[in-house]
Amino acid sequence: MKKIKNKIILTIMTTIVVMSSCKKDFTQINTDPNNSPSATPAQLLAPALSSTVTVNMIRNRNFNNELMQVTVNMSDADYQVFRYDFNRTISDYLWNNWYVQLTNYKDIYAKASEAVTFNESYQGISLICQTWIYSMLTDTYGDIPYFDSNKAKEFILEPAFDKQKDIYLDLFQKLEEANTLLTKNTAIISSSDPVFSGNVSRWRKFGNSLYLRLLLRLSGKAEVSADVIAKIKEIVDTRASAYPKFTSNDDSAILRWTGTGAYTSPYVNNVRTQDFTAPAIGEFFMRNLTDWNSPFLDLNTYGKNGINRWGIAQASAANGGGFFGTPSGYLPGTGVKKGSYFYSSTSTTSMQSDPLTGMIMNYAELNFILAEAAIKGYISGNAETYYKTGVLATITTWLPLYPNPTATTGTTTPATINDPIFNSYLTNADIAWVPSNDFDTKMEQIHVQKYYALFLEDLQQWVEYRRTGHPVLPKGPGLRNGGMMPARLTYPVYVQSANPTNYKNAVANQGPDEKNTQVWWQKP
Repeated sequence: MKKIKNKIILTIMTTIVVMSSCKKDFTQINTDPNNSPSATPAQLLAPALSSTVTVNMIRNRNFNNELMQVTVNMSDADYQVFRYDFNRTISDYLWNNWYVQLTNYKDIYAKASEAVTFNESYQGISLICQTWIYSMLTDTYGDIPYFDSNKAKEFILEPAFDKQKDIYLDLFQKLEEANTLLTKNTAIISSSDPVFSGNVSRWRKFGNSLYLRLLLRLSGKAEVSADVIAKIKEIVDTRASAYPKFTSNDDSAILRWTGTGAYTSPYVNNVRTQDFTAPAIGEFFMRNLTDWNSPFLDLNTYGKNGINRWGIAQASAANGGGFFGTPSGYLPGTGVKKGSYFYSSTSTTSMQSDPLTGMIMNYAELNFILAEAAIKGYISGNAETYYKTGVLATITTWLPLYPNPTATTGTTTPATINDPIFNSYLTNADIAWVPSNDFDTKMEQIHVQKYYALFLEDLQQWVEYRRTGHPVLPKGPGLRNGGMMPARLTYPVYVQSANPTNYKNAVANQGPDEKNTQVWWQKP
């Protein structure tokens, strides 16, 4: 009886979550896909993408950014993420919402496989999106339901948890299939695609760039490293033309918020103005920008109405003014000052309403992946070239006229890694590449810059830190958890009762269901 009761509870909870995921009023898509028995891939894709990016942005803001010292919540209360101290219930949001969207992406593949709505491009896009979400799930929780997940229609209500290694190897197969499917370049409806506006070739580039992200993540695991490194070399060197990747900022996977209807940023819809401005910017995040004299802090050339391009406000006059950050992990009761913060506005330069906050994966990240692969000898490319391209791509994603700030608005200004102004910036900021530096120095240099490239990308800063230990973050005296960066989120509490046998098997395989238990790719 207890088992039947648990199944009923799980079914009810899943139904509630699915119903709450519906989106309406998408341009040229006015059918609710979750309640339509004849929904097409085109009707399903835009709401699924918008919902996924929304979830990622919310947890990027209040979880990733707090762990990775982008922001500091400035509270002396218990359960503060920036002190590595948080309630287990924080796990539920990502788990529940990511699995709901997986159902939608799998439905896209199923519909695109039917005779009436057959379309290889929607199939390929579905596989890329499934890989994207499953990789975030397993990187966040470790072993998860994978092969039997999202099969309630087949009456699999207690799916087994699969090992992370097996999950990753199957994700690679999904990306291989997606790359093949997208070679057909079958047209899709542009309005169904808020990321690339129907440009299938860019979806293919995204899939292969994502492939490199995931391959690099496993490259340090001895049991798979030989095959993984060989695949990296194949994609980049020996068969590069068969695996097109991002080649410019124009290829970056970004859901650009237009501010209209369903494409209004969740920072506007879901976050109150006073809540958006409440966290201080972390001292680590701000110190680098000020030390480098970063163009992101420029109030005149790149800013608008006295606010710089990233919407970073100066500290209040009462706190001394100027650009400075608040130390993360400060000791409760020490009365630290609130420094700079992200300005809130819907009418001027502000991260709250910025179109680029829907960041999925960008060209800069790809170049830092390649720079790391080059210094490790996985590929034949020049690490300095990849590094400089990554730095420049981070800047020009947000400041398209850099490095010619005097250009007339709207003028196309080609920016290359050979531009004197850009190279002067690197030298003056003391971030120029030095080929003679040792390996660890180069890794730190790459990952400090990658940290800013990953700004706003779901939990990627945290994941990369767990993988590499870079960038080196200062450890405040008020950190909990023994000063140890959490290694994962725990499973939602309800999973223990709704799927007890498989939950216990997962814990037996992976280790205690605690935040310090490392996932497979983290373990030596």
